Amino acid sequence: MKVVINKRYGGFGLSKAGMEFMGLEWDGYGHCSELSRQNPKLIECVEKLGSKANGGFADLTIVEIPDGVEYTVEEHDGMEWIAEKHRTWG
Repeated sequence: MKVVINKRYGGFGLSKAGMEFMGLEWDGYGHCSELSRQNPKLIECVEKLGSKANGGFADLTIVEIPDGVEYTVEEHDGMEWIAEKHRTWG
C-alpha cells in the first residue's frame, strides 16, 4: 500500500499546483490535514507533479508498506515517518 509522508522539517502541505490537482481551494498555505495519506488522488498528485506538489515546508514522498498493516504517521517538527500501530501502556 502507498502512503504519502513529508520528509522535511516544517510540515506536510501541498503547493498551489498540488491543491489545484486535488480539486481543493488554495488557502495560501497548502493545509490539507483532512486528506487520507492513502488517498489515491493524493498519491497520483505526488507521482505526477513530483517536487511541484510540495508545499513551502514539505518534501512529499511515497512510502510503500505491506497491505493490511495498521499504521500511524508519526512526526517530529513536521518530519514524518510511518510506524506500525501496536499497544502501549503508560
